[in-house]
Amino acid sequence: MSDKKIAVKVDHVSKSFKLPTEASQSLRTNLVNYFKGIKGYREQEVLKDISFEVEEGDFFGIVGRNGSGKSTLLKIISQIYVPEKGQVTVNGKMVSFIELGVGFNPELTGRENVYMNGAMLGFTTEEVDAMYDEIVEFAELGDFMNQKLKNYSSGMQVRLAFSVAIKAQGDVLILDEVLAVGDEAFQRKCNDYFMERKASGKTTILVTHDMGAVKKYCNKAILIEKGLVKAQGEPDEVANQYSFDNANTEKNDQGKNVEKITVNNLKVELKSPGQTTPEEAVEFQVTYDVLEDLETYVAFSMTDIDRNIWIYNDNSMDEKTKGKGRKQLTYRCHLNGVNSLKLKLEVSVRDEKGKMLAYANASNTHIILVNRNDLALDDKSGRDSATGLLRRNGMWEITNE
Repeated sequence: MSDKKIAVKVDHVSKSFKLPTEASQSLRTNLVNYFKGIKGYREQEVLKDISFEVEEGDFFGIVGRNGSGKSTLLKIISQIYVPEKGQVTVNGKMVSFIELGVGFNPELTGRENVYMNGAMLGFTTEEVDAMYDEIVEFAELGDFMNQKLKNYSSGMQVRLAFSVAIKAQGDVLILDEVLAVGDEAFQRKCNDYFMERKASGKTTILVTHDMGAVKKYCNKAILIEKGLVKAQGEPDEVANQYSFDNANTEKNDQGKNVEKITVNNLKVELKSPGQTTPEEAVEFQVTYDVLEDLETYVAFSMTDIDRNIWIYNDNSMDEKTKGKGRKQLTYRCHLNGVNSLKLKLEVSVRDEKGKMLAYANASNTHIILVNRNDLALDDKSGRDSATGLLRRNGMWEITNE
C-alpha cells in the first residue's frame, strides 16, 4: 500500500441532469402535466458511481469519448457542480483550467483580467503582483497586456488563461483539453513545463483526447465510458483501450454509423527472439487489411517499461502504402548502444493525416528484453545526443511486401 497522501478522493460520485422534453412555459400547462403525472423532462445520468483516488505527486489522466462525463467530473472536482450522490475530497489549494473564458471579461484589459482571475482563484493582489511578470512572460503577451481582451485572438486568450492557471502554483492543477494551445514554440514551452511539473512531484489531473500525452506525462489514468469507469491503472493500458474502442466503434445505440472501420486484422509478429542483446537484430512484421482506397502508414514505438520513456518513436510516414488490400511490412534493426532494457513494442496504422485507424491490441503488443553484457557504450550508438532517442536515419530496414 502506498505511503503517499491522497490529494483528491472521488468517492461513489453520481450526477444527472434534467432535460426538458417540451418548450412550454405556461403555468396552466405545467399544472395539468403535474396532475397527470407528466414530468415534462427526462433525466440523463452523466456519472454513475465513480470512485478513484489521486495521490500527491500523481500526473493523473482522465480519458473518454465526447459525452462520456469527463468534463462534468472535472466540474464536480472543481466544486462547480454538486453531485447527487457521493463526495469529492480535495486536500490543498486547487487551480482549475477547464474552459476558455471562465473568469475573463472581454471588456477589460489583459492585465486587469489577470488580477481578476487571480482573485477568483483565491490570490491576494500582492500575490498576483509577485507572479504577474512570470505570467506575461510565459504567455508571450508583453506588448498586448494593456489592450482589451476582446481584441485578442482566441489563441492569445487561451495562452493568457493557461499561463495564469499554471503560474498560480496550486497544490492540485486541473487541466481540460489544453495541450494544443498556441503555436509550435508555445507548445514546446508547455511540454517543458509539464515535464518539470511531473519531475517536481506536484499533483496534476489532465483530461485529454491525446493518447500520446497520456503515455508521455501520466503515471496513472482512468477511462470513462457512459458515466462509468471502464478501465484504470497504467496509462499505456488505458490509452490503448481508449484507442481500441475508438477504432472498433462502428455503430451507436441507434444504429447510425459513428466511426467507419477502414483498417482491420492488424497483426504484429515478432520475428526475432523476445530476449536479445544490442548486437542482435530485432525484427518484426506488421500485416493489416485496408478496406477502402486509402493511403496508410505504420507508426510504432518502443517504450522503456521500467523508466516509462520512449526509446524510439516513429511517426515519420516514410513508408506509405496505397489502395485496398492486404499490407505487409517487415522492420529490422540493431539496438546498438542501449543498456539492459525491458521494451514494449506498440504499433498502429494511420492515414495520411495522421489519424489512427487501428492499433495492436494486448495480444499483439510484444515485450522485448534486451540484455547487455558489455556495459561500455560506444560512440556509434545510433542515439540522438540531445534526446537520447534512437535516430531514424539508417536505423531501420523496412521491407514492403
